[in-house]
Amino acid sequence: MGDWALPFTFLISYSLFLIFRMNQPKIREALVSDISQIQRVRNAVKENTLSDPALVPDSDVADYITRRGKGWVSLEGEAVTGFAIVSVSDQNVWALFIEPGFDKLGIGRQLHDRMMDWYFEQTQETIWLSTTPGTRAEGFYRKAGWEEAGEYGKGEVKFIMTPENWSKQKKLAG
Repeated sequence: MGDWALPFTFLISYSLFLIFRMNQPKIREALVSDISQIQRVRNAVKENTLSDPALVPDSDVADYITRRGKGWVSLEGEAVTGFAIVSVSDQNVWALFIEPGFDKLGIGRQLHDRMMDWYFEQTQETIWLSTTPGTRAEGFYRKAGWEEAGEYGKGEVKFIMTPENWSKQKKLAG
């Protein structure tokens, strides 16, 4: 190779790194001021839809992100494109939703992992969630290492994650 090859290879590699970094969503803790956008995303999804949006009032979202646990949002500019909310007091994942058009980009997994890391920093209690069977969400949770633990509510699949299993999943991913 000529003398130009090494600097050129570095320049290409660094450029690809910058493009990758620029395309990564910004993820931060959810704020009460995000609730209207969280609700917009929640009501835009095509699976696990709410039969009545009034079933999840803003006050419930505020309670979950300020008192019961914590939430995170993914942002495209200032617009919320996804969110995850976990409840330490109820030991469950309360919500994880991605706006249509922003799915299949790894945002859900990033929100999931941030949420799970935080949860297990707070407690070593097993966490649970439920979702509609046959949905992409069911496949997502199975792929993330959640273990099926029966049925919940009106025919939903119940999953659990122990702290030991979460630690194992992180090692497999890293």
